[in-house]
Amino acid sequence: MLVGIAGIALCAVGFAANRAHFFRAYLLAFMFWIGIALGSLALSMVHHLSGGAWGVVIRRVLEAASRTLPFMAILFLPIVFGMHELYLWTDADAVARDVILQRKAPYLNVPFFLVRAALYFVLWSTLAFLLSKWSLEQERSGMGGQALKMQRLSGAGLVIYAVTILFMSVDWVMSLDPHWYSTMFGILFMGGQGLSALAFSIAVVVLLSRAEPMSRVIAPAHLHDLGKLMLAFVMLWAYFSFSQFLIIWSANLPEEIPWYLKRMGGGWQWVGLALIFGHFMLPFVLLLSSDVKKNGRTLIGVAIAVIVMRMVDLFWNIGPMHHEETFGVSWLDAVTPIALGGVWVALFLWQLQSRPLLPLGEPYLAEALEHGRHAH
Repeated sequence: MLVGIAGIALCAVGFAANRAHFFRAYLLAFMFWIGIALGSLALSMVHHLSGGAWGVVIRRVLEAASRTLPFMAILFLPIVFGMHELYLWTDADAVARDVILQRKAPYLNVPFFLVRAALYFVLWSTLAFLLSKWSLEQERSGMGGQALKMQRLSGAGLVIYAVTILFMSVDWVMSLDPHWYSTMFGILFMGGQGLSALAFSIAVVVLLSRAEPMSRVIAPAHLHDLGKLMLAFVMLWAYFSFSQFLIIWSANLPEEIPWYLKRMGGGWQWVGLALIFGHFMLPFVLLLSSDVKKNGRTLIGVAIAVIVMRMVDLFWNIGPMHHEETFGVSWLDAVTPIALGGVWVALFLWQLQSRPLLPLGEPYLAEALEHGRHAH
């Protein structure tokens, strides 16, 4: 929290110096941190539906991260105040001169944008609240009925998550360039959020496993399962990213290709190459090794590298949309994510320490612990 407060003070200086750049940097930071919270909510629901030892050991981490979503609604307010600096379609004069913006005005207008944003936060916070509430009740009562309730909610909840992320990605990021569109954009965000949440959870669990009581719980087999899942998400992100590129490039439509043309020159191409190597090739090669996945020290290194590359990926997506044809990094681009991250991590740790680190009422807890002891 101290890091967050110090960062916010620096951000205030950046706001006074360059409002437009501050709001862009803030949007980048906000999308990164809420991505971990939303990805945690989705992974939690996937685990309730599918089961497995991998989810038992990180369940409390996922729940704590998802319970930060109501606070993210408050942290969304600077984006609301900065809408006119961020989004061209909020400018009535620009809309009056642009036929495309006029056609999109029934959807892209300020009141409807705010209503949708409020609806997203209500739905996400409700899902997180109910899952956490029933998880706590399961722990206190030891009854299996809560597991069925969480499973049923997760089925509907994943549909709600998918739909809201599709619209959210359009509203908050794609509409930065209101002339461009991609049917893959929302799906790309879902894959990225899942990867961010999983990498963050791995980092937290490995750090927790260095001390009692988690040092007696987390075994190489658990880390191996989480590492395999992170490998799957790395490949999923790469598949979604390449699919979007292939579809747009092969169609060669003037409405779509400027998005990639901006990112293939002016220095942005080097960021794209860094993503290919750092976000896909390097973690893919490393995570093929069982030794890397079973060793907490090497696995946390890969997880932290993936988290950093998730930020780079968002920067590559958001930066050129502000008509910045030439690549450049401002001190605000570094300070704002750290400032917002300080606040978010403090909220996360506050939520994490409010409950036991393992779901003690989980029917499959003993099986999950046994899996860690006896797996080869």
